[in-house]
Amino acid sequence: MTLRPYGHVLLIIWWTAAIVAEKERPKGGDMSLWIDEKQVKEFSGFPMEIFAIADGTVLPYILDPNFEKYLPVIPSEVSSVNFTWKSGDNKQYNYNFENLQSFNEDILSNPVISIETKGRVPKKPGVFQVFLPCLGNRSGVAGFSIGLRIVNENGKYLEGTPLLLRLQKQCAEHVTQGPDPECDKKCANRGWCNQQKICECQKGYMGNYCRTALCYPQCMNGGTCISPGVCKCADGYQGPHCEGGICREKCLNGGKCIQKDKCKCRKGYYGPRCEYSKCTIPCLNGGRCIGVNQCRCKRGYSGGQCDQQNKRQKERRRRPKGCRKSCKHGLCVGNQCRCDRGWFGRRCNRRPCTPRRCKHGVCVGNACRCEKGWYGRKCNKSHPRRRRTKKRYV
Repeated sequence: MTLRPYGHVLLIIWWTAAIVAEKERPKGGDMSLWIDEKQVKEFSGFPMEIFAIADGTVLPYILDPNFEKYLPVIPSEVSSVNFTWKSGDNKQYNYNFENLQSFNEDILSNPVISIETKGRVPKKPGVFQVFLPCLGNRSGVAGFSIGLRIVNENGKYLEGTPLLLRLQKQCAEHVTQGPDPECDKKCANRGWCNQQKICECQKGYMGNYCRTALCYPQCMNGGTCISPGVCKCADGYQGPHCEGGICREKCLNGGKCIQKDKCKCRKGYYGPRCEYSKCTIPCLNGGRCIGVNQCRCKRGYSGGQCDQQNKRQKERRRRPKGCRKSCKHGLCVGNQCRCDRGWFGRRCNRRPCTPRRCKHGVCVGNACRCEKGWYGRKCNKSHPRRRRTKKRYV
């Protein structure tokens, strides 16, 4: 990665844009315009998407009147910028690039778009490039402008457009020059000097001499970035980005340590360690306090303090463990049902066979033996007669 002395400014702006854009990340199918991950990685070393338009809305930082003043000069080694855009499946937008103009044509030619200057925004994500052609005969900074109009299918401008951005591009004279060992010694973390005697840094470092490491997200709670993506946390904090705290005493009742010796309590609890309950009368039978004198009861219990047992729960407790299902006509003794007179079966739900019960059969033991053409426990169901089909001779 190549970062000039202004590289840290570029990263701060892009990180701010990334945070805003992440909140405004497209959720629907409307017009969106963004810089792809590969392009952003060339500058910051981190793959991320930075949105300028999301779901038909131009993001606030683009519309900031001071935004152009904050923008850094585009480095000389960057000759083009990649953009991705889409209109969505249910929307239709037409675009028009205009004011593609260089204000210093002796250093920089007019910007060039890789697509037609007028046309229709593609429904599915498509990539186009903005080329910034330096002449290479002089070194210096050139100003240029890019204008963009976006109109919907009803002929109305997309809110926040037309856009007109004024930017600056650094161009370098093409000079063949050998390495500068003395300059290279100043560049830390395997950085090297370019033709303009400016340190070009490895990915993950920035600054005049590549001595500043990059961490994204940034180290929190006073943490220090000591190497790319590695934070050294201040006393009392932990986590990859120093986002979590260390509590000397454990948080109780499901509380979570969020800062140094500070607990975030669950609903219904309070105190430095979440040790106090908001329920003056404690919740019974495994219930949990969720508010001031409010209990959330476990299944099978109810009441203000979960002190009332539901009827079904009582029956289950009274029922011996061996009898999984209730005995219909009998009592559960031990692990088996003891059936009442005139009933049998594992659940005491079957009656003995009697001649009256066998409609079309004979009672044998406790079961009916059905006559031909009948079936069922009571021999009261008949098999449907088969229809005889005449043979057809061809």
